[in-house]
Amino acid sequence: MKILVLGPGCQKCDYTKALIEEVASELGIKADVRQVRDVREILEYAVMMTPAVIIDEEEVLVGRVPSRDEVRKWLLSRSKG
Repeated sequence: MKILVLGPGCQKCDYTKALIEEVASELGIKADVRQVRDVREILEYAVMMTPAVIIDEEEVLVGRVPSRDEVRKWLLSRSKG
């Protein structure tokens, strides 16, 4: 599973990335989590607010920090066993 956290490196973006990594670890789900800080690369995803989360090229969140439960649902619904 490839997860991108789009954001310039603000506290909310950093927290979102750490939260996703923590929940994935708790669930034993292998996820490649990467933070995208380059504004040009962020604009390629056509998001105007950050943090934004892209999972396997699907936008799942824009403009706010997710809850732990949201992250859990994303990961469980996309895990392949």
